[in-house]
Amino acid sequence: MRAAEQLDARSTPDARSALDGRSTRWDDHRAARRAQLVNAARKAVHREGPGVSMDEIAGEAGTSKSIVYRYFEDKAGLRLAVAANVVATMHDALREAAEAAPTPHAALRAMVRVYLEMIEHSPNVYWFVTRTAIGGNEPAPGAAGTGQVEALGAYLDSVIELVAEPFAKAVQVPPALAAAWAAGAVGFVRGAGEWWLGHGSGPAGADRLTREELTEQVTLWLWTGPVGVLHHEGVTPPVPSTSHPAQPQENR
Repeated sequence: MRAAEQLDARSTPDARSALDGRSTRWDDHRAARRAQLVNAARKAVHREGPGVSMDEIAGEAGTSKSIVYRYFEDKAGLRLAVAANVVATMHDALREAAEAAPTPHAALRAMVRVYLEMIEHSPNVYWFVTRTAIGGNEPAPGAAGTGQVEALGAYLDSVIELVAEPFAKAVQVPPALAAAWAAGAVGFVRGAGEWWLGHGSGPAGADRLTREELTEQVTLWLWTGPVGVLHHEGVTPPVPSTSHPAQPQENR
């Protein structure tokens, strides 16, 4: 068959279908292999710590570092994939906990508890995912790790929506106010949790809170703040005005 005829043959519907099928199978295989490498990376980080090397990750995956680089451009790319996997898992766990709770207060407590359970279960993975955004050390735009910070930002935004729901159910407030409270609550829980991780060594006692003690305390602090005041006093905060107040004239 001449070359032109071969080209025409490859252009038939059956030929195109075969090519599409092979492409789909390759895409599926590549996605599955990337997922395997991400899981291996999580295990290696869990065991070795946030400073785990690519060689150690490859060893956990039972392959070579060069194979890992076929699926991820560099370590920052692999870290971004791990971050996306971790935050998706955490988001799903938080949503399930909130939806299973019988009351708004219980939903808030359940989300705080799940968050602390997950970061305590593997602090190494947590720091591996979040450390570029801690202490103001966020990379410059376009630098390695920027995508990771953006992924975490999107995760925090979605968690804010989850946390806002119990607040909105407990007190009738404008959506913007519920979102503002939830944003503060998320930052508060994250800050308290990271402080706790950094002070978590040693037996429970005067110098260390148990996970359950911290769960109850953080929930109490959040719930008896604006939620408690507004709910028990029946006060509906005014909607902030978008107009600018008149500027006072200078004395002449």
